[in-house]
Amino acid sequence: MRKVPALIATAGLVLATLTACSAGPDNADCTAPVSSGDASKLVEVTGKFGSAPTVDFPTPLKTDTTQRSEIIEGTGPGLSEGQKVQVDLSVFNATTGDAIEQSSYDGTTMASFVLNDQTLTGLTDGLLCAQVGSRVAVVASAADTFGPAGGNEDIGVAADDSLVFVLDVVKAYLTRADGADQLPVAGLPAVVLAEDGTPGITVPSAEPPTELKVGVLKKGDGETVTDGSTVTVHYTGVVWDTKEVFDSSWAAGSPAAFVAADGSTTEGGVIPGFANALIGQTVGSQIVAVLPPDQAYGDQATDTIPAGSTLVFVVDILGVD
Repeated sequence: MRKVPALIATAGLVLATLTACSAGPDNADCTAPVSSGDASKLVEVTGKFGSAPTVDFPTPLKTDTTQRSEIIEGTGPGLSEGQKVQVDLSVFNATTGDAIEQSSYDGTTMASFVLNDQTLTGLTDGLLCAQVGSRVAVVASAADTFGPAGGNEDIGVAADDSLVFVLDVVKAYLTRADGADQLPVAGLPAVVLAEDGTPGITVPSAEPPTELKVGVLKKGDGETVTDGSTVTVHYTGVVWDTKEVFDSSWAAGSPAAFVAADGSTTEGGVIPGFANALIGQTVGSQIVAVLPPDQAYGDQATDTIPAGSTLVFVVDILGVD
């Protein structure tokens, strides 16, 4: 059986470097950290949103900063810090004009990443406040893209090069559960939320239940999690007996994605009780789940979880793929 994964896996030359070394709010008052500039205005892009663009710009195109120009206006919510997004992208070396990588634009190779300090600064800054459904052209220096040293030999980018990103913002996930508050279920751990949504969990002194127990703290109205769904969540896990946190995506700074299925039988799956607690729940919901040992790790011990432990999870369901 597998532990709930802490990070999202990505693939591809550029995608592998994206994490270097609420649907979100509508952001009507959002102030983007970057704006249009001389370099981004020189990027000409034609084609429909969701289809491979034709991109033209003079070479060499240089910038010492990150600039963004909107090509197609979106109508969805604006992107905020800490939000997971899916984008179709086309990436070019702005010095040579050479294509570095391009999505297939058929829904199978979208890049998924979180807009935080674990993602390249230029890419995060270039997307903050952009709306879902928009196509933007971002021109970023190598230093903003790959760090102060600049450059990436693996994809043919020198330290003094710039990059052009054409980004279609296809999807944004919730940053936290936004469902309607529900009455607490007697006998389950109490949950108090910090301002950023991180849960504090108080485990009762009583003996733990011997069967899986699930309480809905917030009821969302989004898509339903089904058996085998790929689910994006924020979660905190606590050992009932020790009252100690053993894992938390909030502490890690990024939501986690996994398959809502038993990890003993399904690749990418998780411990049975975690999957069973989520199946049938809806995006936007927050739940508290108590997993007896036979729904968790049984007699298997880890560095932080004793054998035979009952586990408590508080989970925000942020999106389903």
